[in-house]
Amino acid sequence: MSVCVAKYHDQLISIRRHLHTMPEEGWSEFTTTNFIVEKLKEYGYQVLLGTKVINPENCLGRSQKVVDAGIAYARKNGVSEDFLKATEGYTGCCGILDTGRPGPTLAVRFDIDCVPVTESTEQDHIPQSEGFESTRPGLMHACGHDAHMSTGLALAHWVADHKDELKGRIKFLFQPAEEGVRGAAAMAASGIVDDADFFLGAHIAMMCKSGEISVNPYGFLCTTKMDVTYTGRPAHAGVEPNAGRNAMAAACNAFVQLLGIARHGSGMTRINVGQLNAGEGRNVIPSHAVMKMEVRGETGEINQYMYDSAVQIIKGCALSQGCEYTIEKMGEAVDLTNDQALVDVLTQAGNAVEGMNVRKDPMNFGGSEDATILARRVQAHGGKAAFFVLGADRPSGHHTARFDIDEKALDKGLAVWANAVSILLKK
Repeated sequence: MSVCVAKYHDQLISIRRHLHTMPEEGWSEFTTTNFIVEKLKEYGYQVLLGTKVINPENCLGRSQKVVDAGIAYARKNGVSEDFLKATEGYTGCCGILDTGRPGPTLAVRFDIDCVPVTESTEQDHIPQSEGFESTRPGLMHACGHDAHMSTGLALAHWVADHKDELKGRIKFLFQPAEEGVRGAAAMAASGIVDDADFFLGAHIAMMCKSGEISVNPYGFLCTTKMDVTYTGRPAHAGVEPNAGRNAMAAACNAFVQLLGIARHGSGMTRINVGQLNAGEGRNVIPSHAVMKMEVRGETGEINQYMYDSAVQIIKGCALSQGCEYTIEKMGEAVDLTNDQALVDVLTQAGNAVEGMNVRKDPMNFGGSEDATILARRVQAHGGKAAFFVLGADRPSGHHTARFDIDEKALDKGLAVWANAVSILLKK
């Protein structure tokens, strides 16, 4: 029998739409974190911030310039200095509710950052026609994290309202910087999930339509994101080109060779160079080049093969042009196999929701998701973990200017979450 979540419908929609108007990129989500913390405290949660939930040594792809801009935006929005001080410069939070009765600890994770996309201004785009479009050009909740946060907060509200029916503890992780898979490593390294007996995470839409749930997706690709910097020597391109060391030539040669890495025979591989910036002027031998790139693999071993092959090419192209190079890891995710016990729980939770189609056929996630790092951390400490997909119809693909979700799917999604919590923590 499904739990009743009807009273949380208005909250689901209003909070999702509010958060949609104020997207913030990874590691800068101070206004968003403040909003979440206020709600969690309103529901009666203990809230942890800053280095209690983020290990600074494990932050990936964190730009101080972006962080400072997020703090400035928060001040503009009236976020208090006391709150900003409490964050210690790190976004994200953990809300904890202890029922006061012995039982397991369940950790649930929701991501909070946006995508660097400018939202569509076409009037048939529902956020535009309904008046909740992004107010920040170049930033948009184009992946559904606004819906994730709204669902997480509604679930936190439901748990608080039904605390007397549950046992054990529940931790709500609101994780920064999922885009680029940059935030989970630092959250996991804080130790916040080391005592968790169970871990659940989810994504909206993806390969599932409204009214569907995939409880055991496969194809979580391991990935390593890298920034590669080549440093050469400038010289006059006409008078003395021989005195230069061409960083752009090194980068361009590496670009072409990287795409030619032999694919691994044991599983899926991916590689992409998404950005290349180089050079100073028309008549100057380029002394600086930066490539933003990534490798992916079906397993950790295959991903490591891709990474090692890439490093050899990067190094070789630097040597060929007499340049120096550095490689900075900017993000990472790992593969994941759901624990069958939680697959069974999610199946039961989905089947209990009227009209929900629990997909039994294998469904390929086909991408990378850094919740896998938190999940694997829980598994490494003896707990069980699973990641699932809650369907929602969408007019366009994720990370596009016209991305939106069928808001009616949020009610069924919340019901699945509440059912799962009820099964795992029932008295």
